[in-house]
Amino acid sequence: MTRLSVNINKIATLRNARGGNIPDVLKAAVDCQRFGAEGITVHPRPDERHIRYQDVRDIRPIITTEFNIEGYPSESFIELVLSVVPHQVTLVPDPPDALTSNTGWDTINNKDFLRKIIARFQERGIRTSIFVNPESEMIKHAADTGTDRVELYTEPYASNFPNNPERAIEPFVKAAIAANEVGLGLNAGHDLNLDNLNYFAKNIPNLLEVSIGHALISDALYFGLENTIQMYLRKLRF
Repeated sequence: MTRLSVNINKIATLRNARGGNIPDVLKAAVDCQRFGAEGITVHPRPDERHIRYQDVRDIRPIITTEFNIEGYPSESFIELVLSVVPHQVTLVPDPPDALTSNTGWDTINNKDFLRKIIARFQERGIRTSIFVNPESEMIKHAADTGTDRVELYTEPYASNFPNNPERAIEPFVKAAIAANEVGLGLNAGHDLNLDNLNYFAKNIPNLLEVSIGHALISDALYFGLENTIQMYLRKLRF
């Protein structure tokens, strides 16, 4: 069964826009868990424009569900993850000024770099995942880094879904098969929403987890956070 991890970055963005502590990011993390989320995801960036490093430290002891930290593996990020020890770390190739994640790793040219970092996390018992495009070659080389999982970058699927769902899903099915062949667990995320999530989950074999933030938090403005999380969970139950 595919797990739902809620990315709470956008809640932190709203807080930071005004200063102070409204909305309360820590309360939001606990509430997401209470409302049924099977994971909490955060993506701290160097400029701390949404989730701050201190948020990450404060969230870890107050939730019992899976905690997933995403980010580019700079030395400061690595130190943060090793000090917090989440259940999972997801490595993304974002440059510091990236608005949002927009591509996966080149696991051929970055193989040695990723292998060394992943080994450091795994020494602490932290499950690792690498953000990748739906390309079988990159997934096969990801296995050589020692990672436990890969996370498929799903923006191309979301963009093409309204016009041709079958064509949009095709490369992701192939990517999922490739991940299974090399023994990697499979996550997915980016621009998944209430319209396209069910079709994706039904057609992707061995999908362990989806991480959803922007769409889910936006939907919560209309439907409420508890109701929205339940709506997303229903899309994953079939």
